[in-house]
Amino acid sequence: MSDTILEVDRLHKAVQDAAGELTILHELSFTLCAGESVAIVGASGSGKSTLLSLLAGLDVPSSGQVRLLGQNLYALDEDGRAALRGAHVGFVFQSFQLLAHLTALENVLLPLELSGQPQAQEAARHMLQRVGLGQRLNHRPRLLSGGEQQRVALARAFVMRPTLLLADEPTGSLDAATGAQVMDLMFELNREHGTTLVLVTHDDGVAARCGRQLRLAAGRLVSSEAA
Repeated sequence: MSDTILEVDRLHKAVQDAAGELTILHELSFTLCAGESVAIVGASGSGKSTLLSLLAGLDVPSSGQVRLLGQNLYALDEDGRAALRGAHVGFVFQSFQLLAHLTALENVLLPLELSGQPQAQEAARHMLQRVGLGQRLNHRPRLLSGGEQQRVALARAFVMRPTLLLADEPTGSLDAATGAQVMDLMFELNREHGTTLVLVTHDDGVAARCGRQLRLAAGRLVSSEAA
C-alpha cells in the first residue's frame, strides 16, 4: 500500500523482574497511513509509553517488527535508527524537553542545524511566528509559561516537516484551557503538514479528536476504533 507509513507486526516486549518474566506488550499488529491521526489510549501501566518508544526505535522489542516507510527499524543498528528518526520522525513530550540554556529560537534551530538544512534561521523564525511566539524568539524556557514552552516544542517538531509525529501526553503538564489551545494548534499544524500523528493520551476529549483510537489493556490491543 503506497500510503502506508508505519507497519507494526506482532510486536512483543517482555522484561525480567524479580518474579520472572513480565510481558509489557503482547504481539501487537496494526498499520498507520499517511495523514492519519491515531490516539493510543488505556489505563496507566497498559504499555502506551513503551509502545511509543518502540515505534520510534528508542527501545528494542523482544520480537516482532516495526517498519517505517518500509524499513524495518530493528534491522538497523542504533546509528541507523537515529538517522531514520532524524529524517522522518518528530517528537512532542509532556515535559517539553527544551534545552534550558538555549532561547526559543535556538531550540527550534537546533534540529535544522544538526541536519544541515538550508535557510535554517528563516525556517525557525517562521515556525515560531506560526505558533504565536514571534515576540518571544530570544526568551529562554524559564521565562516562558508552560503553554509557551509546549508551543516551542511543537515548532521544533514541525519545523523538520516530519512524516510521523509521536506525542506523549503533550498536555499532561498544562491546565485545561492551555492544554486545549495547544491541542488546537497541534491538530492545525498536523493538517497543514499532512503528518501522520500518533498521540498517547489519558484525555478522552483529546483522543476523540483523532481519526482512530488504539486501546491497550494489560499490553494487549483490545480495540482499534474509528472516531
